[in-house]
Amino acid sequence: MDLIIGAGISGLSYAAATQHDYLILERDNAIGGYCKTIYDGDYIWDYSGHFFHFQHEYIKDYVMEKLSEEEVLKVNKYTQIYYKGLHVDFPFQTNIHQLEKEEFIDCLYDLFTVEENPKVETFKEMLYAKFGKSIAEKFLIPYNSKLYATDLNNLDVDAMGRFFPYADKEQIVRNFRNSTNKSYNSFFIYPKQGCIKVVEAVASRVDTSKIAFGESLIGVDLQRKIAQTNKREIHFDNLISTIPFPLLMDMAGMDYDRSIYSWNKVLVFNLGFDSKGPERQNCWLYFPDPELIFYRVGFYDNILGQDKTSLYVEIGFNHNDPIGDTSLLLERTLNDLRKAGIITDQKLAAHSDIVMDPAYVHITKKSEEDKKLKQKQLAASGVYSIGRYGDWKYCSLEDNIHDAFTLAKDLQ
Repeated sequence: MDLIIGAGISGLSYAAATQHDYLILERDNAIGGYCKTIYDGDYIWDYSGHFFHFQHEYIKDYVMEKLSEEEVLKVNKYTQIYYKGLHVDFPFQTNIHQLEKEEFIDCLYDLFTVEENPKVETFKEMLYAKFGKSIAEKFLIPYNSKLYATDLNNLDVDAMGRFFPYADKEQIVRNFRNSTNKSYNSFFIYPKQGCIKVVEAVASRVDTSKIAFGESLIGVDLQRKIAQTNKREIHFDNLISTIPFPLLMDMAGMDYDRSIYSWNKVLVFNLGFDSKGPERQNCWLYFPDPELIFYRVGFYDNILGQDKTSLYVEIGFNHNDPIGDTSLLLERTLNDLRKAGIITDQKLAAHSDIVMDPAYVHITKKSEEDKKLKQKQLAASGVYSIGRYGDWKYCSLEDNIHDAFTLAKDLQ
């Protein structure tokens, strides 16, 4: 029997694909994990912004088979950066020509005077080496420092993988005249009733009688292949875990260096206002300014075509730092939204807050090497760790589905 830990997108995808008997343990009272959706009057909010950029046609077909065309929007992505009062198209590095003249010249000069093929070992060093001092320090470093809530020298060069918008000098210059800003996710698919509808599309292939809600893993005996939960002991042939990888190692009693695993946590404010604000076009905005508390603000109202401003606002914290009083943070957030011109005289009509912990993992050479070693040891006992947090990586929801399907096939 396959014991699956977590009824989020990864755990449900594995259950839907496996040919084995299975049981899913879910500590919450509902499926979805971080992909739940909140409904509050006129407002539809996910736990945070989750949008679907399908790279695999078979996964797109798999999900869309259970959703009617009327339930889904195809949205052309439009995103900008709020920089010193300007709205600069994203990505910053290919749109430096939209800056004030002196800043544009600084960026261009630094871009063309960087050392050729320097040796870099960290994410921060890569930003300087690839784009020069000005582009790095005006946007890439302050924004990503707010996002990851850590010194970027702590991160691996390839910490963001394919999700980092690389561009060479020729692409940057070409974009001065012909701005396309195309990327791997130039459009996205989003259900009108929120991200949970994609989760439900996958869950419709799962035997819901085999989901044990309110039951969580508290220990794993690797030798005896027994899982201890808050309610019972369960023998497994394979254990498929989607919980954070360091937590799994703790539960399995593995010896590892905890100092090499770190992450950020994100406080998400979902905010609904009584009327439409000034921002009518962007799907989301990026904020590198350290004086503004948030690093990103998304506009559900623009995505869904609503007539009242509906936002998600993301604030990053290092996992070691306390978040503090959320009511004070909400007040600061509303003030900063006014400073940035996102709201004016709109009145807050509804709100919720969620803490995602972990949110973005800090990928380093040491953590990657240790993770691969420990995953090999766990696999020898029939324990497999998948998903964004189980595999301790930066990935999309589609990647989670793909990885779960791949593992199910490998374990047939």
